[in-house]
Parts: sequence; C-alpha cells; structure tokens
Amino acid sequence: MNLFLYALTVLIWGTTWIAIEWQLGVVPAPVSIAWRFGIAALLMFALLSVMRRPLWPPRAAWRYLVAQGLALFCLNFLCFYYAENIVPSGLVAVVFSTAPLLNAINGRLFMGRPLQGTAVGGAVLGLIGIVCLFLQQMAGHIGDQTVWLGLAVAFLGTQCFSVGNLLSSRMQSMGLHPLVTNGWAMLIGTVVLLAGSALAGLPFRIEMDARYLGALAWLAVAGSVVGFTAYLMLVGRIGPERAAYCTVLFPIVALAVSTVFEGYRWSWLTVVGLLLVLCGNLVAFDLTRRVFVRRAPAA
Repeated sequence: MNLFLYALTVLIWGTTWIAIEWQLGVVPAPVSIAWRFGIAALLMFALLSVMRRPLWPPRAAWRYLVAQGLALFCLNFLCFYYAENIVPSGLVAVVFSTAPLLNAINGRLFMGRPLQGTAVGGAVLGLIGIVCLFLQQMAGHIGDQTVWLGLAVAFLGTQCFSVGNLLSSRMQSMGLHPLVTNGWAMLIGTVVLLAGSALAGLPFRIEMDARYLGALAWLAVAGSVVGFTAYLMLVGRIGPERAAYCTVLFPIVALAVSTVFEGYRWSWLTVVGLLLVLCGNLVAFDLTRRVFVRRAPAA
C-alpha cells in the first residue's frame, strides 16, 4: 500500500508543474489557486458524504486545520506561483526538493521526532542529483538578485509545505482521516485567498480556454483530491521525513513531461542526476541494507 501511495503521488504531482505553468497569465494567481482548492474542497465533502464519513472535525483539531489551510493550501502556492514568474521552474524544483530535510529538521525542532539518518542522507543525495538535472538552467543566474529573491520565496513556500506536513501528521495521530482534514483546510485556504483577492481588487474571472480549464480540472481533481490525500496518507503511514522524499522525484516526472511537450533535451549530466536521485531513494528507505545485506544465519 505504501508503494502504491508513493508512486501515485509522484506520478500525479510530477505532472502538476506544467499544469501550474499553463495557468499563469490572464487569471491572477490567488484567484486560480482559490478556484483549484474551492472545487477540490467541494469534491472532498461530496466524497465524504457518499462514504458516509463524519464531516465535522472535533474542536481540538480546528487550530491545526486553520494553520494547515494557511500553510499548505494558501501561502505555499502563492509563493510558488510568484517564484515561477521570475525564476526558471528547474530552480524552483531544486528548492522544493529540500522538503525532506526541512521535514526532518522541523520534526525534530517542533515535535521532538528523532532525526532519521537514512532519510536525511537520501534527501542530500537526491538533492545533489536534482542540481545535476537542472545545472544548465541554473547557469548564468548566480549574480542575479531577482533570481535570489525568487529562490528565497520558493524556500518560504517549501517551509510552508513542510509545516503543513507536520500538521497533517499531528491530526492523523488524533484519528482524523486526511480526506476530512484536507477538505476543511482547503476550504479555509480558499476563503483566505478569496478575501485577500477581494481586498486587493483582483477580478474573479476564469479563462474560458481549453488549456486553462483542462489544467484547472487536473489540478483540482488529480492534484488536490487524489494527490494530497495519497501523500498525506503516506505521511501518516511512514512519517513526514520519508514521505517528503516524493518531492525529489517530482522533477524527474516533470522532465519526462517536458520532453514530450516542450522538447527538453537529455544529457550525460541529466543521466547522472537521475541515477543519484534513484540511489537517494534506496538510502532514504534503507533499501540498500535490505537488498544487499543478508541476515545473519540463526545460531
């Protein structure tokens, strides 16, 4: 089950990068994000009704729900939409790949979780691989202050993502299913985005274009309802440190999509980066010991 959730999350979220890019333009980013999570929240509540699951969370969970809605379904995406407007998406992907390290560090600081050496080591190895994958995109941007601002905003978005992971883990330990917490947190994020958009005077429009509408449908249904539920279930089952290693694999799927739709060209450095990421997976899940080290024979 863990492997299925892991693969499903990687495949879905690896394709959402290009869908987000297809939304940039006519519709303001906060409005696009609000449309996405508003639709997703309604679908989740409908699904919970069909499944006859209780919709109303306990009073003790509301502070976590509000914090998760702000961190994971509002600030996180505002940061990434802004960053992708001024920074190449490859650089944003590199920053986002620090999520496993942030989860390990934040889990230690705020929840007292022990640091897992395999998860941290795998994340570092995977991050080096991601840098190799996007080294060409990174070249020529070192002295650009605008790029550094974009990277800082992307890092802030990744920190918000990490906080949302830990909040979900906390609520699952209270016995709450991610379908319930996601639905309410997405609704809270949507309300905040709509209120902020109204105060800023942003138009509540939707682009009647096949590509925009297709991207919105994919982001709302697959990326939000299925992707976030699968991922946060994984957080509850294997912990936020190992679950967040999905973020290191997203860019590989994104590269495959980019190869088909944008003509991305692979190089030897790309292959090296891919191998490092795969090795990082082995280390993060301690598969090297399980595969290569035999158990000692019983005496």
